[in-house]
Amino acid sequence: MFLRKLLAALALLASCATAEAVEIETARGKVDIAATPKTVAVYDIAAVDTLDRLGVKLDGLPSKLYVPELSGLLDAAEPVGDIFEPDLEALNALAPDLVIIGGRSSPRLDAVSRVAPSIDMTMDGDDLLLQARQRLDAYGALFGRAAEAKAVQAELDRSVEAARSAVAGKGKALIVMTNGPKISVYGPGSRFGWVHKALDLPAAVPDVAAASHGEAVSFEFIRAANPDWLLVLDRAAAIGSGEQNARATLDNELVAQTVAWQKGQVIYLPSADFYIAAGGIQSTHRVLQKITDAFVSAPPQ
Repeated sequence: MFLRKLLAALALLASCATAEAVEIETARGKVDIAATPKTVAVYDIAAVDTLDRLGVKLDGLPSKLYVPELSGLLDAAEPVGDIFEPDLEALNALAPDLVIIGGRSSPRLDAVSRVAPSIDMTMDGDDLLLQARQRLDAYGALFGRAAEAKAVQAELDRSVEAARSAVAGKGKALIVMTNGPKISVYGPGSRFGWVHKALDLPAAVPDVAAASHGEAVSFEFIRAANPDWLLVLDRAAAIGSGEQNARATLDNELVAQTVAWQKGQVIYLPSADFYIAAGGIQSTHRVLQKITDAFVSAPPQ
């Protein structure tokens, strides 16, 4: 009798272990995770954002999360470095079952992998929303929250559709990043090209160089492009550098000659959401909501 019970218990444990093992999509291909991680350290702010939405407890976090809505998570987590440089000693002391990196921390994959199993969940470019959905599915499977992930996916789809409907027929847009007094622009194919692709939003300048920090331009360039809409990212605000803000930078006689400025069609995007946490579910929703709110009341072109 005892032997039969023991064998049954072992069989149950084996089946549970098998059920927990999952294959997930990462930035570097498919990875097998043997079991649901119990202790997790996360260096990618987009991953922090999505995992928080799914209700996953995060045990190790960067010392600065940049996105104000996430700051409360630091109270219940151990600091394990920052988004550029993991503190390997602190990470080792935490002894996580899994480390999640991405974006700015992705070059440190080899280093953190020597401490604990690690995955790179970087997202970027025109297919950002597709990648965001993939990451959401992966986290749902990995942490036993598939049902929650499906519901969140539906929320994201509704946000995208609302924004796409709002921008339809309302003109062309130019994405501008200010960095103190400096400006650069982004278009399709760039790190922020997902806005044009996902929303079918026409670009005022379709052939902007797809550099990681955009194409540095002059105010004359913006005047010549004459966009119907300016979508503005304030990098200084995103990273908290304290430099001149975007409103002050763009408030000049050249930008004032554009249709966007004259019609008040200048959208200041939530900076940390758009720049630091790109692809995070909650951050993406806030960006889409900002775009929807601005476009929905504008008349068609």
